Amino acid sequence: MNNQSEVREFLRTRRARITPARAGLPTSTGHRRVPGLRREEVALLAGISVDYYARMERGNLTGVSDEIVHALARALQLDDAETQHLQDLTRAAKPAPAATRRPKRTSDQTVRPTLQRFLDAITGTPTWVRNRRMDYIAGNALARELLSPLLTDPSNEANNARFVFLNPAARLYYPEWERGADDIVATLRTYATQNPLDKGLTDLIGELVTRSDAFRHRWSAHNVRFHRTGIKRIHHPDVGDLEFAYEAMELPDTPGWTMFGFTTEPGSPSEERVKLLGSLAATNTSQDST
Repeated sequence: MNNQSEVREFLRTRRARITPARAGLPTSTGHRRVPGLRREEVALLAGISVDYYARMERGNLTGVSDEIVHALARALQLDDAETQHLQDLTRAAKPAPAATRRPKRTSDQTVRPTLQRFLDAITGTPTWVRNRRMDYIAGNALARELLSPLLTDPSNEANNARFVFLNPAARLYYPEWERGADDIVATLRTYATQNPLDKGLTDLIGELVTRSDAFRHRWSAHNVRFHRTGIKRIHHPDVGDLEFAYEAMELPDTPGWTMFGFTTEPGSPSEERVKLLGSLAATNTSQDST
């Protein structure tokens, strides 16, 4: 991605969504040419000159301090993920030593035996690991059964983003498809800004922009989001509707890998259906081993 273009569109879209009333500014009855704040209003709220802010919105973040970033984040009412995104864009604008400009080696997808043993030891909760490209890396038997529509169709390449945007089955599997699609795109944009030299990630984004109108429309919104905890609803073809609370945990020893654990409310229909899913997983595991 072009960093200047990213900065320009991100700031422009954040400015457009803030009305003067929401920003606590006086409102006039006259016609406004912009849907949100004017550049001079953002500059006033952030305590910087109009020329300085205009330079930033043109995509030039060279020399911008952390104090200015935080002042601008307050003025534009950015949430934590958006503030982090602006900080990442600012860091990317700084000249880097030649040694750090070389592309990083992409870590392979070899799973440590100890990590796999840990996952296998978790028997009542679907638990798995994915990388920043949304590739499934490893999981326990319950996770493999839960994610079977994703994992058993070769066209998905075990990648949840491809599944969501390129496979019609995803709209049945994810009852709240629209919200999930928003989350995936916002998360991918966050990762792409943090890892501009990850060729696998940029190739995936390029593929989805080319092949999916739904992805391309969402990508143009420049939204970012943290994917840490929440509620996920799934319609599994074998056991029906499931509702999970999920927790996401980064694995420091393998940068870019995140482990997810999905739990159900005790005594809920989802808990009973997950037990059935566990029985199916045990049966399939037994068949695979014979």
